[in-house]
Amino acid sequence: MILSFDEAGDLLDRMAEELPEAIFEGLNGGVSLLPDTVYDPEFEDEVYILGEFCDDQMGRYIQLYYGSFAALAGDEGWSREDWERELRETLRHELTHHVEGLAGDSSLDRRDAEQLRRWKRGQE
Repeated sequence: MILSFDEAGDLLDRMAEELPEAIFEGLNGGVSLLPDTVYDPEFEDEVYILGEFCDDQMGRYIQLYYGSFAALAGDEGWSREDWERELRETLRHELTHHVEGLAGDSSLDRRDAEQLRRWKRGQE
């Protein structure tokens, strides 16, 4: 099942509203759902990027990529529940990057990098 961009956006809005406001403190660019399909450049067309926490000249913000979610949903035959789980997990993952960044901690960055290294070794 492929949810429309608007349906995915509505789900994401509801999920964000369920979280405490304090978790969004300092996230001056908020959370955006973009239509893009984004691949990890290190892994060519094998690994989709579902979301990113950004901290740059534009501020601190989170981008989730609808096209990446839709591509995975099509490849894996997602249900609505799968969409909800993946959106929720990705939102919380990127918010964890935000909160850790405020605390000067990069534990999740290190875990993500190690997970990608293990995945790549398994593909060789």
